[in-house]
Amino acid sequence: MEWHDQGAVLAVRKHGETSVIVDVFTENHGRHAGVVRGGISRKMTPHLQPGGQVALTWKARIEDQLGSFTFEPIKSRAAAVMNDPMALSALNSITAMLAFALPEREAHSYLYADSMTLLDKLGTDANWPLDYLQWELSMLEELGFGLDLSSCAATGGRDDLIYVSPKSGRAVSRKGAGEWADRMLPLPQCLLGQAPLEYREIQRGMMTTGHFLNRFAAEMGGRPIPVARDRFMDRLGKRAAQEPAPFAG
Repeated sequence: MEWHDQGAVLAVRKHGETSVIVDVFTENHGRHAGVVRGGISRKMTPHLQPGGQVALTWKARIEDQLGSFTFEPIKSRAAAVMNDPMALSALNSITAMLAFALPEREAHSYLYADSMTLLDKLGTDANWPLDYLQWELSMLEELGFGLDLSSCAATGGRDDLIYVSPKSGRAVSRKGAGEWADRMLPLPQCLLGQAPLEYREIQRGMMTTGHFLNRFAAEMGGRPIPVARDRFMDRLGKRAAQEPAPFAG
């Protein structure tokens, strides 16, 4: 068995004395693992960092085996985020969430494209935190927990949508929520792609996407969401605390 593909490194763990098992999100073969012989060497280690793009050849005697990778580096994304703690935290969150949520050996072409675009924007595009939030929406869609934010679940209207139902994942208007408003999740405008970069609003949006990511995790046997996402949320909170207070009217 043999195939050729490319993708981003998600995780690396030691295997034996000199080898590593590398988990990669590939364009055509989904999340896939393989052994890299000599992967702990000084020559290979810099190219096997989370987020790094590599060209791969996978070989195994039979399809169900772990198999082995040989690779060629395409680009490292570490340099772009090394001096930006929040961007580095986001990179670790992205790779950890992909490794956590995606089934092995199942292609996800749309999420792959979104993920590579986001990884390329980290540390280079000032609006990347908004793209990160939209990426979590894409991931939820891919996992079967997509949110419907187009109209109010209670009234059918499209105006004044400020909540998300924690059960259905549908938008709810101020009027539609009524006495249940305190049980709703926030729907900041950044979740609708209609807001400027405000860290406190992105953090609110991630509270909502996090609710549904935790529902997915519960259905997957109660595994906890990776702590890398929590660390990124903490970084967002610190940046949000530095923003001017919102205008009270």
